[in-house]
Amino acid sequence: MTKFEELFAAYPCPFTEEQVKLNVAEILAAHCAENNNKEVWKQCLHQIDYTTLNGEDTYAKVTKMAENCNTFEEKFPDCKGFNVASICVYPALVPAVKQALKAPGVGITSVVGGFPAAQTFVEIKVAETAMAVAHGATEVDMTLSQGKFLEGLYQECFDEISEIKAAAKDAHFKVILEVGNLASVENIWKASILAMAAGAQFIKTSTGKVKVNATPEATYIMCSAIKAWKEKTGQKVCYKPAGGVSTTDEAVQHYTLVKEILGQEWLNNESFRFGASRLANNLLSSIVGAETKFF
Repeated sequence: MTKFEELFAAYPCPFTEEQVKLNVAEILAAHCAENNNKEVWKQCLHQIDYTTLNGEDTYAKVTKMAENCNTFEEKFPDCKGFNVASICVYPALVPAVKQALKAPGVGITSVVGGFPAAQTFVEIKVAETAMAVAHGATEVDMTLSQGKFLEGLYQECFDEISEIKAAAKDAHFKVILEVGNLASVENIWKASILAMAAGAQFIKTSTGKVKVNATPEATYIMCSAIKAWKEKTGQKVCYKPAGGVSTTDEAVQHYTLVKEILGQEWLNNESFRFGASRLANNLLSSIVGAETKFF
């Protein structure tokens, strides 16, 4: 057996697509309502990587995002201690965020590695990661090379993740699987295991740039893989659904699945994030009880 045949044999995918759908429906029916409250909404807000990843992004736009974080607790004193977790931008905009961001506890996340498609040379991915961190990124999100993964080039995927992690140094290191392109339950499971074996500190569903992004089913599969990994290795890996999570109800669904599969230990912004642009305002509107467009 090859190294990766052994790895996947040690962590066999335990679900069919039908089982995943059934299990998700059962968990949400049993537990979602109990989590649909203001305290959970605040916690979900606190777990957001407040994101803009558009071609028309400007220094002025991301500076305004930083200023929103700087003034958030003053303008919403009922949410003191629940500011967003980080601001997530393209690498070239990291310096603007670093210059403007003063809010304590809010990190700077940069996508790296030829985001979103990861279709560039590994040397460029490594250099981009190193430069993002040098310019102030405290967290980096790279995308798995899905084409290589789907071809079965697992060693190349593993080496690429390992090299980019080394370039990230002390920055929190997230690996995006792009679950919409992986399509099958087994592929999402295998990609989760591969990323964790290569050193991912977080596994993340999606870039938000494809048709299918973070679904409850993807959260169920990936969190179950994290649980299996923790049980065998003792290593805690964190989780980030991103793309397609925009409403309060959707956030509560993912929160409920993480809580039921992984437990209380993951219900904080060190272990569980949302990648989102619209979600922050929708959660804040739920918290204050009126439509609010602050973020």
